[in-house]
Amino acid sequence: MATEYGHRTWSQFADDEDYHGPSGSREPARRHLLPPVLRAPVEARTWREFGYLLISMPMSVLTFTYVVTMISVGAGLLITFLGIPVLAVGLAGLRGLGAVERSRARGLLHLDVENPEPLRQKKQGAMAWMGAVLKSGSSWRHALYALLHFPWATFAFVVAVTFWSVGWGLLTYPLWQWVFPMYTGQDGIQLYGDETHQFYLDSTFEIAVTCLVGLLITLMTPWIIRALTSVDRLMVLGLLGPSRLVTRVVELESDRGVVVDTAAADLRRIERDLHDGAQARLVNLAMDLGLAKEKLREDPEAAARMVDEAHGEVKTALQELRDLARGIHPAVLTDRGLDAALSSVASRCTVPVQVEVDLPYRPAAAIEGIAYYTVSELLQNVSKHARAQRATVDVWKSENRLMLQVMDDGVGGASVGRGSGLSGLAERLRAVDGVLAVDSPRGGPTSITAELPWRR
Repeated sequence: MATEYGHRTWSQFADDEDYHGPSGSREPARRHLLPPVLRAPVEARTWREFGYLLISMPMSVLTFTYVVTMISVGAGLLITFLGIPVLAVGLAGLRGLGAVERSRARGLLHLDVENPEPLRQKKQGAMAWMGAVLKSGSSWRHALYALLHFPWATFAFVVAVTFWSVGWGLLTYPLWQWVFPMYTGQDGIQLYGDETHQFYLDSTFEIAVTCLVGLLITLMTPWIIRALTSVDRLMVLGLLGPSRLVTRVVELESDRGVVVDTAAADLRRIERDLHDGAQARLVNLAMDLGLAKEKLREDPEAAARMVDEAHGEVKTALQELRDLARGIHPAVLTDRGLDAALSSVASRCTVPVQVEVDLPYRPAAAIEGIAYYTVSELLQNVSKHARAQRATVDVWKSENRLMLQVMDDGVGGASVGRGSGLSGLAERLRAVDGVLAVDSPRGGPTSITAELPWRR
């Protein structure tokens, strides 16, 4: 199958290092002459992450002291009413400190972490606010972060500073060796000394070995720092970001709204097509047949002509009804699957379309219908806007995803912008956990890839 991305899902392509760059940022990867192990000690990412670990130590002391004081005072006062407002205000303060931590991770680690879910306050007033703060899982996750981050930040600080200082110190030893005064003809660091003998790093060989050890530690330190900051990333994402359950609920609520709006729009379209198309033709047909009945005895030839015209109107109305039913869910899709249904759609396109469907078995019926609708809309865009000479449709299964790709050699310029037809199509796909990716530079060619779940 000649597809631009092969049999990889769009999410796998987006996670590729060549797309995001080696640092996990959203910038394209740059080509370097030096291997990563040699340039890592001087890269901006290493210095940013080292700075993050340095700042983590005082920040963790602050947040740990704050949370321990807040919990101790609040829990001690729970025997009175004062404990509840103390805990609520303390947890609200932790949410503020969490915002600082997210900003710090965003700036130094380039970690894209969303703000946690807002408080769900059903009523107004101080009591309702305190109840919302105390019931919020995000507030208590902030408290857990403050408790867990302190020991980890202390460990990471000690490890990072030790390796950083020792590595660079040994590597640059020849530059600052002169600061040590000479004793008994020796000039350098004294590693060992007693009444019998002393050992100094002062010979050329010893200095070379020292620099080599420093170089190895310096080259190893960035990867140690990255391993340490990866734990911080997990803690920030897991404890200071939005809850996965709450995020999923919000997504489902949004998807439900999209599905309801889409269904309502489809019903309005069907009603409009019936009212303006087939219904109007049937009304005219009834009137023509009535006139033909009146003229049947007076002017049989005129009545025959009117019946013949009515017959043509019946054929046209039947074709419009077939097209309308095909746009909802064609019978060929139910009976024979995507291969036959998409071939039927391609045959009605204004440009030659090559269809290749490589599926081991049929996906869920609902996903099959959405896939059919997606390809139909994309081929309609090719007919109306692309000015293409040919197009291709590829359908395949990748792991547990259904992949669709429509390509044409037209003028390009398609985008998922607000108000465009592709925007509505992308929303419909998102409602079922799908993805629409558009690659359409000015001048073409255009490649539109849709990814759908295999089962729903």
